[in-house]
Amino acid sequence: MQFTINGRSQNIDCDVRTSLLDLLRDHLGLTGTKKGCNQGACGACTVLVEGERINSCLALAAQYQGRSIMTIEGVGSARDLHPLQRAFIEYDGFQCGYCTSGQICSAIGMASEIKQGVPSASTRDIAAAAIEFDSSEIRERLSGNLCRCGAYNGIVEAVEHIFAEELR
Repeated sequence: MQFTINGRSQNIDCDVRTSLLDLLRDHLGLTGTKKGCNQGACGACTVLVEGERINSCLALAAQYQGRSIMTIEGVGSARDLHPLQRAFIEYDGFQCGYCTSGQICSAIGMASEIKQGVPSASTRDIAAAAIEFDSSEIRERLSGNLCRCGAYNGIVEAVEHIFAEELR
């Protein structure tokens, strides 16, 4: 199977029943994407496929052949952090860090959804030309990403800080 992962073309020979999460972690060594519940309930495995966020534990790798996939390793690196990664540090948006990669990928996907005008259950006026970007919108859109440490306030503040200008 052929994939483009973090901008690099990859040819991988694996069982067609392999999940995208297991392909990333076990076959490619991209361990930034975490295996939490392995049932799509926690969001620790969130990655971006052509800019759209998905739970990689629920996706068969074969479904995503030929598509562009971005993991946390493609978002930024230790030497060149993405602004959202820096904001998570500045606003204490993580404690143990286990959920952080999924939270960051999800927030990037969330920003794209808002730019495209995709409403959420929290969107006040779905007919409006632009979605109002506020903490309730962030909380609703990131509700599929759980943080067992309870760093939600820092996560929301970091996301709001980075995307406020762009989405307001």
